Amino acid sequence: MDMRRLVGRNVRRARQKKGLTQEQFAELSGFSQQYISSLEQGRRNPTIVTIYELATALGVSHIELVKPR
Repeated sequence: MDMRRLVGRNVRRARQKKGLTQEQFAELSGFSQQYISSLEQGRRNPTIVTIYELATALGVSHIELVKPR
């Protein structure tokens, strides 16, 4: 499984569950909306630090962002 796509799907799922737009999540997380969009499309290869920061902004465990569903 492509981890970039997996993380992107999990970020999108968690963001939508919180009712956040990409723009709102970008502001909350400190990443740009373009980065969030590319990440959710599986075009970015986030570091473990980035995954942790995204998870913190979403209020979920970093494990949730790398866990297959």
